[in-house]
Amino acid sequence: MAESINLLQTLHALKASKWVDLTHEFGPNSPHFPAFDPARFETLFTVEKDGFYVKKYTFPGQYGTHIDPPVHFDDSKQVYIEDLELKDLFLPLVVIDFSKSAQQNPDQSIGVADIKNWEEENGEIPANSFVALRTDWGKRWPDVKSFENQDDSGQNHYPGWSVAALQYIYETRHAFANGHETYDTDTAVEQTNGLPAEFYVLSHGHYQVELLTNLDQVPATGSIISIGVPKAEEAPGFPVRAFAIIPEK
Repeated sequence: MAESINLLQTLHALKASKWVDLTHEFGPNSPHFPAFDPARFETLFTVEKDGFYVKKYTFPGQYGTHIDPPVHFDDSKQVYIEDLELKDLFLPLVVIDFSKSAQQNPDQSIGVADIKNWEEENGEIPANSFVALRTDWGKRWPDVKSFENQDDSGQNHYPGWSVAALQYIYETRHAFANGHETYDTDTAVEQTNGLPAEFYVLSHGHYQVELLTNLDQVPATGSIISIGVPKAEEAPGFPVRAFAIIPEK
């Protein structure tokens, strides 16, 4: 009985906190990875004609704010969304602000020195945390042209992680997962050489969440991230509803 009371007290404390939605609303006209077709939302039944309202949704798993499990890039791991532990989708949240650098140079990837400078001000990244890279790129949503930020030759320009930075948060600080506001882990200009940063994350058994938003509303440390995702069979990616819980001071 005491455990139930404590759990309810925890629930009340969480509900008394500030909640921030980290998820984009998405539809057929939303930004999406260039290799994908736009989403299709089709009405199948209406209340007026059929007595109930149903839509059919057609989109790739990596659409809108979404999760990438290890199998997305490394099928030797065979870790699909359904294999992720529920407790591992509810983690301490760390937000590293890289927005000024991204604004000055959209081709910039965050490096180890940038993270160490952040740690000097905010303390070491806690072990088993979700580390989110704030670039404020989510503010460009839902403008596709602004989000892709193409030059005259058709090359996209947006910021990302360096492999060295990811190695630091995972191997030195022992983070559990990571996320960002852009389509990819890697900067757009680095993708001519594949996606080494994304491959590093997923091939080492971690998951990531892409196309996050509202990270500017979350403090650097002290919050919790919750990630809800459908349990589709053998899914190598799927849209999520991610949000942060921020304790009241």
